[in-house]
Amino acid sequence: MATWRKQYVVARPVYSEDSFVEQQEKICRQRKTPHLQRVFSKEVSPCDSKRVKNAALSLLPIIGWMKIYQVRKWLLGDVVSGISTGLVAIMQGLAFSLLAQLPPSYGLYTAFFPMLTYFFLGTSRHISVGSFPVLSLMVGQVVLRLVPGDGKPPANITGFEGLSEDHQRVLVASSLTFLMGIFQLAMGVLQVGFVVVYLSDTLVSGFTTAAAIHILVSQLKFVLGLNVLSVNGPLAIIDTLEKIFVQITSTNICDLVTSIVIMVVVFIVKELNDKYKAKLPVPIPIEVIVTIISCGISYGANFETRYNVTVVGKMVKGYESPMAPNLDVFRESAVEAFPIAIVGFAVAFSVAKVYSIKHNYTIDGNQELIAFGVSNIFGAAFRSFAASTALSRTAVQESSGGKTQIAGLISAMMAMVVTLALGFLLEPLPRSVLGALVIVNLKGMLMQVREIPYLWRRDKLDCVVWVGTCVGAILLGLDLGLAVGLGVELLTVVFRTQFPRCSVLANIPGTDMYRDHKDYMHIYEIKGVKIFRMPSPIFFANIEFFKDKLTEVGFNPLRVLKKRNKALTKIKIHLKKRKGMEGCYKNKPEESEDAGNVEELVLPTDFKDLPFQIDWNADLPGNISIPRVDLHTLILDFSAVSFMDISAIKGLRTALKEYIRIEVDVYIVACDVYILEKLHSTMFFDEEIHTSMFFPTLHDAVLHVQEKRKDCKSGNHWVRKH
Repeated sequence: MATWRKQYVVARPVYSEDSFVEQQEKICRQRKTPHLQRVFSKEVSPCDSKRVKNAALSLLPIIGWMKIYQVRKWLLGDVVSGISTGLVAIMQGLAFSLLAQLPPSYGLYTAFFPMLTYFFLGTSRHISVGSFPVLSLMVGQVVLRLVPGDGKPPANITGFEGLSEDHQRVLVASSLTFLMGIFQLAMGVLQVGFVVVYLSDTLVSGFTTAAAIHILVSQLKFVLGLNVLSVNGPLAIIDTLEKIFVQITSTNICDLVTSIVIMVVVFIVKELNDKYKAKLPVPIPIEVIVTIISCGISYGANFETRYNVTVVGKMVKGYESPMAPNLDVFRESAVEAFPIAIVGFAVAFSVAKVYSIKHNYTIDGNQELIAFGVSNIFGAAFRSFAASTALSRTAVQESSGGKTQIAGLISAMMAMVVTLALGFLLEPLPRSVLGALVIVNLKGMLMQVREIPYLWRRDKLDCVVWVGTCVGAILLGLDLGLAVGLGVELLTVVFRTQFPRCSVLANIPGTDMYRDHKDYMHIYEIKGVKIFRMPSPIFFANIEFFKDKLTEVGFNPLRVLKKRNKALTKIKIHLKKRKGMEGCYKNKPEESEDAGNVEELVLPTDFKDLPFQIDWNADLPGNISIPRVDLHTLILDFSAVSFMDISAIKGLRTALKEYIRIEVDVYIVACDVYILEKLHSTMFFDEEIHTSMFFPTLHDAVLHVQEKRKDCKSGNHWVRKH
């Protein structure tokens, strides 16, 4: 059924850019300075109280939400949420420390120290700061490279003298985390939080899926109770799987059975939590329950000695004094620290953005960089490893009633209590239980493979990014895999901009709208007029593509120009012969008609000394044949062209002149004002290319062409001059 639509009628003159500027007074505005220049500008007055207040609120977001904190409504929810999140954070800290190749007790440090500073500096009220499996694995790869263990000598690092293998690994992990924090803090201070836009959702999804596969493989040795030598570098995952299958007959049955039972129970309860989350006041803390039961059974049945099960072992009680980072580790791990910093921030910011939208408050990407940078620097000084957030832990904090980071502070206090007083209770816990908990928590990341069919149907280039990132990270390692993913992603951007989908537009009858002439049944194309649209920036890489597409619209203007100039030379010779001037040319007839002078052939057609005008579409005398041109006007729609570089401007000028010299009128419409300014500054306009060729809208240009063609009078093909 047809729906009634509102109509509007606008009566105004047809504008070109020149006439529009003449009629409409323009405000001269000062361009904004680049962001970094504004940050360090001396114009900022330190005495401005309003600015000082805004700076304080920006640097310490806690001031903002503490002022509106509703104790009666929010405190109970924060306490319950903090306890629930703390239980999960403790278990995940213990488990993820294995990924970082560290003793489990240091996972509790990561659940405590980073949260203390994020509480004051972070802008998100809901994310749970602590260990994240992907970052833990990336840290673990650096730790293994510098302290391989298994009888292999560590790297030649000054601070390793007199330290045990575990303490060497702790030094590497904390120094790497310190450097990661420096990178994050520096990016936050320099206001370059925008760098995360280069990590698209597709890339992050493929990368985290690959990381989940690495994590799964790394935990198999704990689940199976095998003593597998750690491998690092490209194709390490294949070597690890090979070593596991070689030793598969030595599987510890007790570890395997325990792991299977734990995974099944935790998986089922987590599914029930998701299914009945609306009815449950808080999710069932199944990780904590199975951990307590496993500790009790392991201690009572003496798993360590009776079944040769590897347990957590001695837990560090209390906190050690702060430790300075090692500069040698900085030099050895700088290449890995930067991608770890980027990935950690990108994941945390993505999760924070989801919950900020849900609860209607804003987060600041640059302030988040500062918060995580300071948190990682502070935590690293107390031997914690890389901190970010985990989606599962954050989901618990939000779904169990958490309103602010008071819940996060309470969860950190719980980790502190375990470290100071209850850590010894976790000593008999089998490491296979921690491995099983890690694997179960990978479900969300592993299930991202379901995105492949969707991406293939919707956007094949995005699918290529996902698969390329995932395969690269699986085979080459996470650091090189991230670089491969970024490379593939940038290549797709180059492909989209270098080879855009150009189109020829036509008018929707009765409107001022223009659409692709291939997409509509009833559409009006003006005879002799082509409207060409380029939906991308024009720059050095695609200017030749742009010119090639223009020739596909109808013809090659340069070829036509050369043919016409050749024909004109022949016509002039023919006329002179008819006037009895053959003697002037009889000595060099071939040279006069030769097409070898390329420079002359591409110059504008010279009708001087001709007693008539030439209609190039008519039959010419002397068997002179040239390509017929039915096009009299070419309109270029630049509404989607966001910028042009110098190479593109030069190429555009050449293309326009080729059409102008064969008597095709060219108009450019909807050109961005900054591009117009650049055209003026680069001396784009001359005696052939005028500013009058530019129109503010496509319909203005079309109306101008129609009015101009009405004034053209038809006549003989050969019209003598008066």
